[in-house]
Amino acid sequence: MSNFRTLDQADVKNKRVLLRVDLNVPMENGKVSDATRIARAMPTIFEIADKGGKVILLSHLGRPKGPDAKDSLKTIAAEVARVIGRKVSFVEDCIGAKAEAAIAAMKPGDIVCLENTRFHKGEEKNDPGFIAALAKLGDLWVNDAFSVSHRAHVSTEGLGHALPAYAGRAMQAELDALSAALEAPQRPVAAVVGGAKVSTKLELLGNLVAKVNTLIIGGGMANTFLAAQGKPVGKSLCEHDLAATARDILAKAKAKGCEIVLPVDATVAKKFEANAPSRAVAIDSVGSDDMILDIGPRSIEHVISVLARVKTLVWNGPFGAFELEPFDIGTIEVAEAAAELTEAHKLVSVAGGGDTVAALNAAGVVDRFTYVSTAGGAFLEWMEGKALPGVEVLRIK
Repeated sequence: MSNFRTLDQADVKNKRVLLRVDLNVPMENGKVSDATRIARAMPTIFEIADKGGKVILLSHLGRPKGPDAKDSLKTIAAEVARVIGRKVSFVEDCIGAKAEAAIAAMKPGDIVCLENTRFHKGEEKNDPGFIAALAKLGDLWVNDAFSVSHRAHVSTEGLGHALPAYAGRAMQAELDALSAALEAPQRPVAAVVGGAKVSTKLELLGNLVAKVNTLIIGGGMANTFLAAQGKPVGKSLCEHDLAATARDILAKAKAKGCEIVLPVDATVAKKFEANAPSRAVAIDSVGSDDMILDIGPRSIEHVISVLARVKTLVWNGPFGAFELEPFDIGTIEVAEAAAELTEAHKLVSVAGGGDTVAALNAAGVVDRFTYVSTAGGAFLEWMEGKALPGVEVLRIK
């Protein structure tokens, strides 16, 4: 983390610390259904509070067009208090008289949560007036929300130009893990890229062929590459109009010396439904009414053999329709192998993206990888090689 300012350089004692966290958590029936993001913010909240800082939590929730009770952070603030085991006061606005009065009354170590920043239009516009209104509430700004750092909003980037800016501990852990995976990795490096469509991951694939030694392609997007090579894919999900693009990516990979791994066999079915009758076939033997729904046993063995000879793995996207049994087998078996290699200190494994986290949770290996990012869009943009505004503002110039 030598390139970024962290809490190691921050003096928080008696300071008002505007702490950007990601409290945009899943809700069911008015209650938080997954508190993972809250838990990840705990070390930073505790550290600032225990050093005598005044912790002022900033976050958005949902996509409100203005103040909206269903997107209030009031319920979330109560959940934060429950998860961290400390009192968290809630303020019904994030700027103005109410916020100013609540913060003026804070003592060192106190924690308050301000209302949804997106209740103000200036937030998403990175409006200078809203920056000034928020900045006057704090002495320094800490960004601990990597998952929203691909957006140049007031609370995620703008404040970094108005106040001394630092990375929180969750942000620091994320940047350390991501740097270790692609910026200064132990080689050889393999990347698993899966998911439904090539079209959503063109920039990702283009960046990775120049950075990794082996690119393992799975999911629906593998079908597009197979079809581009003249292989039969039957009724499988496939972007036939991107065949030329797929061939271009294969040519670029060859020119860069990047090995491409595609399925050599597949698990196919006639119907896309759980426990549909299925069978494993060689890729050349996919029938005209077959749907490729997972990689086959020989492909699983081959991918695992690749992992055994690399030092670093970056993973984004499942191998098959992992949400339906038995089409989760490819993803689960490869994930299990990656976890075992990680535990044996033979592999640095970093994964991220919504479907990927869900798949690794289903496989029960999240805690056995080196690092699993809960960030979706930010993780993908980082893998694409893009600069993230909320990260760049923390960089030591």
